[in-house]
Amino acid sequence: MSQDKKPDQVVFNEVSQNYDAALKPYGTNVGAPAIKITDNTTWKNKNIYKANKQIQAKYLELKAEYDKMMQELEYNNLVYSARYSFEPIIGDTYHLYRDKNSDPFLSIISPNECNFDHVGSFYLNSEQLWKKIEE
Repeated sequence: MSQDKKPDQVVFNEVSQNYDAALKPYGTNVGAPAIKITDNTTWKNKNIYKANKQIQAKYLELKAEYDKMMQELEYNNLVYSARYSFEPIIGDTYHLYRDKNSDPFLSIISPNECNFDHVGSFYLNSEQLWKKIEE
């Protein structure tokens, strides 16, 4: 063996020219504890479950918002396609009815003042959208 070559079991840093076995973050001799890979399967599965639940909850929120928007679109289409001979005023409430031919018509007469086939009551908001009034 040459003078500058150390045996394999000796931990010698060639750059700093020091013995630095005690400074290593891992075992450097045969009697040192074995390096084991930690099992993170449980952690992964738990977080996958949490992430999936969070994404599913967000999806259901978005779907509910979409369904609400589609319902509002249907109401707007229904009221705007109804028959009326006046200009609705923003902020006022109007009542949608069906005539004998099942054609929709809009009226200012409330359901308790007449006996028409009442479909629903609607409020015209500042964005020119018809909002159904829950009864």
